[in-house]
Amino acid sequence: MVLRTLFPVAALATTLAASAPASAKIVEIGRTDAKPACPATPCLAVSRTTGYQVKVGDERGGFVVPADGRIVAWSIALAKPTAQQVRFFNKNLGGPPSARLTVLRQGNKLYSRTITQSPVQTLTPYLGQTVQFPLGTNLNVKKGYVIALTVPTWAPALTPLLTDFSSWRASRPLDKCSDTSTQTAQMSLDIVAQYRCLYKARLTYSATLITLPAPNRSAARARTGGR
Repeated sequence: MVLRTLFPVAALATTLAASAPASAKIVEIGRTDAKPACPATPCLAVSRTTGYQVKVGDERGGFVVPADGRIVAWSIALAKPTAQQVRFFNKNLGGPPSARLTVLRQGNKLYSRTITQSPVQTLTPYLGQTVQFPLGTNLNVKKGYVIALTVPTWAPALTPLLTDFSSWRASRPLDKCSDTSTQTAQMSLDIVAQYRCLYKARLTYSATLITLPAPNRSAARARTGGR
């Protein structure tokens, strides 16, 4: 799978390094290393929902923000459906493939609140590739927030069903888990939804975090006269 970005990789790396203070870290949250399902049959796609990865294999927490900071880019690995499959999805799921990154704050009983989001990106030009979208406006995040993928139409960013304990949750009510065409994507901020539906597969997306630098203790001691 080819890596294609909207910003040259070397230039993006230079920009990140320049914008990250010396004690900050650049962390990739999530993974795009799994192969999405299409164009195999069945061709599976994420559709009209917001979802986040709970487990990859037996590992938990891979899509949880590990430290306060800012999201500066996000990536998505896309399958390349056939022309017939694309026409089917476009016709039945509201139009061309699209997605955005969403940051969630989790609550009790599988409820989560939308905290911040990236702009929606049209994905048609990037089918069959892994694409990275640098953000013109960074997303401020806190430790413990969850990085989710919102798909208002459809996106071929989903693996076949797996038996390795991988699973992701969608913002659908429990009695609608098999309804993949009704719109449940979280498209506004400060909206609470219950993520009851669990699917045994992987979503292929990630986000690039620059953590906040640790407090400068020497400067703090200087301001207090060395005490």
